[in-house]
Amino acid sequence: MSLRPHLPERRWLALLAALTAAFMDLVDVTVVNVALPRIQDDLHAGPALGQWTVSAYALAYASLLVTGGRLGDILGRRRVLLIGLAGFVFASWAAGAAQSPAALIAARAAQGVFAGAMVPQTLSVINVQFPPGRARARAFTLYGMLLGVAQVGGPLLGGILLHYDVAGLGWRAIFLVNVPVGLVALLGVDRWMDDSRASPPPRLDVAGVLLVSAAALALTLPLVQGRASGWPLWSLFLAGASLPALVAFGVLEARRERRGLSPLVPPSLLRRRSFAAGLVLTTAMFGAVAACFIALTWGLQSGLGWSPLRVALTGAAWPAGMALTAQPTHRLGPPRARAFVRTGVLVMACGVGLVAWVFAGVGDDLRPWHLVPGLALAGVGMGLALPVLANAVLADVPADASGAASGVYNSVTQFAGVLGVAVAGIAFYSGDAVAGPDATARTLLVAVAALVVAGGLSSLLPRRLAWAEAGGRPPSRIRAEGGRAPSRIGMIRASLLRHVHPGRSR
Repeated sequence: MSLRPHLPERRWLALLAALTAAFMDLVDVTVVNVALPRIQDDLHAGPALGQWTVSAYALAYASLLVTGGRLGDILGRRRVLLIGLAGFVFASWAAGAAQSPAALIAARAAQGVFAGAMVPQTLSVINVQFPPGRARARAFTLYGMLLGVAQVGGPLLGGILLHYDVAGLGWRAIFLVNVPVGLVALLGVDRWMDDSRASPPPRLDVAGVLLVSAAALALTLPLVQGRASGWPLWSLFLAGASLPALVAFGVLEARRERRGLSPLVPPSLLRRRSFAAGLVLTTAMFGAVAACFIALTWGLQSGLGWSPLRVALTGAAWPAGMALTAQPTHRLGPPRARAFVRTGVLVMACGVGLVAWVFAGVGDDLRPWHLVPGLALAGVGMGLALPVLANAVLADVPADASGAASGVYNSVTQFAGVLGVAVAGIAFYSGDAVAGPDATARTLLVAVAALVVAGGLSSLLPRRLAWAEAGGRPPSRIRAEGGRAPSRIGMIRASLLRHVHPGRSR
């Protein structure tokens, strides 16, 4: 009698292992912020180290995200997931063992590279091993729950590890905790996950990845280091060099598109007004969120001396506010996508503006209850905008280009975070009130301005979302014809698959 588990057991165990890998990445994005002041103090470095600790990960991750998905299509998704997991575990150990700022930044970049290979494969488990139906819906529900838990749990985990100084490791514990968790996920994927790949396999755009990464680095490096160095000539020259790098990238992508060679960013997509405007809106929104959280970390921990746990517990008001509106938005938002996005980002602007006003007005006597209303209001706004934003940006994209478009969208969200952190450093550390409440208020007002811009750009989005899984017909019409309306889970599933799974499974 065979002891091999039946397929239903194997696929759920494979999903658990893959979701563990995705959870590590999601937590790693959020856990670092609360530890930045401790990291800077221990490694005797300035604020630029804090910015690079966040930005090195996001830059590498964004650069490799689309390519990582295509590597899975070509080499096999199980194989690439195993490589990504093993590399992520090693890079986490290297980050936890880092003895210098350069070593930590290099380890964070390596984490981003391997996360870019790892994350696109996790959802392929659902696509390949769960046929359409109730089981697939439950699998995506689990993934959605994971997103929420990671968003709240990342900062809280960081605060707890730092507060209780687990095993005397200090800030290093936030990276080293990935090692045992990652090894368990690695064993689970190796044991239970079946392999799959695309047929025919896509071609990689290595030159495109290198050019767009060079352009992003040329812009980010002077924004982070230029301020600390007094804006030397090299920083201005490097920032200017990002423009010809982007032009060269555009020329290369246009040539690949004409030849049918799967460009990283198809230029024809950027000629669609809603998609191009949506990317700018996304950059403004996600950049503002990144600027808010790093400004709060600097202002509350470095400026007012709050503990990491206190900062994390106070900041939990933001995702709590999101939880109030995210579910109603999933249900009511698609027919009114533009209105929900506009209202959401403007409510976010009001919430962040309220937090800025509290910092400026209360000053050094700030307490958690002063911040909770504004943070919760910003979360309520984000819960109104975020559930429909991705589909609104991608709504006018042709079906055969949805994989490329969603990969571009996902990468832009990461680049936006890098840009937001860089601009936050300039705003926070300019002027006389360094690391004080006024510096935090000033930085938050920059985020408010970005959110107002996003609200203005929302008028260029489609008024309502297309019902992709129902041939473009609204549910009411489908029911009238005796058909079945697409479920909310089905729409979320289609959106997630478009974001990270450009290939076609075999």
